[in-house]
Amino acid sequence: MTPEQKLDLALRIEALGVDTIETGFPASSPAEAEATRMISRSLTRARFTTFSRALRQDVEVAVAAGGIENHEVQILATASDLHLERKRRITRAEAVDEITDTVKFAAATGVPSVSVALEDASRGADDLLHALVDAAAGAGATCFAVGDTSGCLTPAEYGELIAKIRAWAPPHVQVFTHCHEDFGLSLANTVAGLQAGADGAQTTVGGIGERAGNTAMEELVALLTYKNERYGLYTDVDPAGMYDAYSALRRHIGLAQPRNKAIFGAYAFGTAAGIHQQGVLRDPSTYEFVEPARFGRTRSMLIARHSGRSVLRHLLDQLGAELDEGWVDELYRRHITDRPGGDCEDISVLRARLADELRLTGTR
Repeated sequence: MTPEQKLDLALRIEALGVDTIETGFPASSPAEAEATRMISRSLTRARFTTFSRALRQDVEVAVAAGGIENHEVQILATASDLHLERKRRITRAEAVDEITDTVKFAAATGVPSVSVALEDASRGADDLLHALVDAAAGAGATCFAVGDTSGCLTPAEYGELIAKIRAWAPPHVQVFTHCHEDFGLSLANTVAGLQAGADGAQTTVGGIGERAGNTAMEELVALLTYKNERYGLYTDVDPAGMYDAYSALRRHIGLAQPRNKAIFGAYAFGTAAGIHQQGVLRDPSTYEFVEPARFGRTRSMLIARHSGRSVLRHLLDQLGAELDEGWVDELYRRHITDRPGGDCEDISVLRARLADELRLTGTR
C-alpha cells in the first residue's frame, strides 16, 4: 500500500476501537517510513507500533519517523534453532546478545513500550525461549508477541507455549498471541493463548498475511462478541464498521472477495439450499447464529438448483400472484430445477424475471 492508503486504513481501524496499529517496517523503505510519519501524526487514540529487526539502526529509523509519543517499537527476536542455524546463521548467544542490546537501545530512546516478537517460538526450545525472555525483559521489554510463525501448532500446544512464556515473563510485561493460519487453526490457537494467560492478540483485517494468513480480526471480534461470557474475554472493537474497513483494504491491495470466508465472505450470510431458505424466510435465527447486521452485512438469498419451492412461493406472494399448483410446478421446473449446475443468482434477479413473465401472461 502507499503511505496514503495505509493512513486511510489506519484511521478506519482506529475508529473501530483497536488498541494498537502496526504501521509497517520503517527501515525497509522510504515509503514505509513516510507511512509511519503520517499515521503517527494522525492517530488520536490508538497507539502505533513499528517493526524492526534486532538492529539499532532499524530502531533509529523507526523513532525518527514516528517520534516517541504513543510509540511501541517491536523488535524481532530469532526464537528457534532452526531459524538461527539455517536462516540467520548465528549462535544462540549472538541471538540473545543482539536482542538485549537492541531492546536496551530502544528503551533508552524514551518510547513508552518495547515489544519483542519471538519469531518461530512455536518451534523454539524451552531453554532458548527462556533465555530470550529473561534477557529482553531485563533490558526493558514491556511486551512479548509469541509467534506460531509457521502455523504448526494445535490449540493445546499453543496454549502450553503461552502459559510458559507468561510464567517466565515478569508480571508487568504483557504477552500477546501471534498466530498463522496454515492448519486453519489461527483463531482457535489465539483463543487458546488468551485462555492460557495472554493479555491480547495480534490480528489482521481479513486475516491477510504470509502464506495462508494470520488470525482474522473480524473472526476473533465475532467470537468474543457472542462468546465473551463463555470465555471470560472481551473486546472493545465495534463490529459494525469492520466490513467497511475490509472493503477499503480490498480496494487498496486489489484483493478479490472470497465466497465462503467467515464474516467477510461474499456468501457468509447467503443461503441457496431450500431447507435453509425455508427456515430463514420464517425466522432468520433458524440458520443465522451470527447476525449479519451486527457486522455491517446483509443477508442474501441465492437461487440455485437445490433451492426449494418455499422461496418461489415467497416471491409469488410478494408479487401478489395467485397460481394453482400446476403453474407453481412449471415455474419451479423452469426457473430452479432446470438451471445449469453452476448457475446461481440473487433472489432479486428471479423476482424481476417472474414479475416480467407474469405481466406478459396476464397471470394473477
